[in-house]
Amino acid sequence: MCRLVLLLAAAALLPAQTLRIYAIDVEGGKSTLYVSPSGESMLIDTGYAGNNNRDANRIVAAAASAGVKRIDYLVITHYHGDHAGGVPQLAAKMPIGKIFDHGDSFEQTNEKTQAVFTPFSAIRAKYPHQTVHPGDTIPITGLRVDVVAGAGEAIKAPLPGAGQANPLCASYEALKPDPGENAHSLAMIITLGSLRIADLGDLYWNQEHELVCPVNKLGTVDLYMTTHHGTATSGSPQIVHALHPRVAIMNNGADKGGSVKAWSTIEASPGLVDLWQLHFSNEGGKDHNVPEKFIANPSAENDGGFAIEVTAQSDGGFTVCNGRNRFEKAYRK
Repeated sequence: MCRLVLLLAAAALLPAQTLRIYAIDVEGGKSTLYVSPSGESMLIDTGYAGNNNRDANRIVAAAASAGVKRIDYLVITHYHGDHAGGVPQLAAKMPIGKIFDHGDSFEQTNEKTQAVFTPFSAIRAKYPHQTVHPGDTIPITGLRVDVVAGAGEAIKAPLPGAGQANPLCASYEALKPDPGENAHSLAMIITLGSLRIADLGDLYWNQEHELVCPVNKLGTVDLYMTTHHGTATSGSPQIVHALHPRVAIMNNGADKGGSVKAWSTIEASPGLVDLWQLHFSNEGGKDHNVPEKFIANPSAENDGGFAIEVTAQSDGGFTVCNGRNRFEKAYRK
């Protein structure tokens, strides 16, 4: 566990407006735990099923290190196995308060996706549940969580303070349409005071475009949880550069995500100070990976399943820590 997170775990030392974030290593999938200043928890996605409960166990361990005994709000962005596969295993290990998602599957003829959605929907039926749409919020106390995309739709009006013209829209080139789950992923902007975070799930390139062109409906952010693990079908310059993040965290695997194209777009983003990665990207090689101290799991042969942890304050300042080597860096506005 990171030194700063250990200190902050003591309630007497915890600043009144501290948000804790755990980018959990689920080996190229997604599972991110947010612990609000109120103590309420929101988990976005659960990683994979199987693997001897690997991902559920890592989520439980991250929650325990945060002093979290239940997931108050479980948000499932879409129904691919690397995001929703671990729901049944997690539900067997931790209490869940309420489940949020985009509705039913958009890949009902895809056997692989239905093998994820069917057990998920059986679990969902046992809990309070809400289908959320663009413009809705996740009601976690102490944070504002705006749903900005879902089920193939995007917010119509800009978020407060956003709406500026995006000059990069003139050079945008669409990709072949994706009728599946990625194009229907939930996407969120999370706010604590002046701190803003983009967590857009696996939102597809063409759907991202609707959020930032012809005007940027999202505004700028401090922290960008990279979309779709850093694959080449998400994270266009139009959205990444419009978000103008100071820091990005890539939830890639050694051989999943971390594409040269997406990595280069993030690295070239105006205002970026640092990119952190959950894994060394084999595709990226020596030229398209960050320095090792910023990588939680640099070796596939000695993969420790380490997380990247963030402690953030309402004034916009935050600290990122590598769970492997305890290297941490503070970012102030």
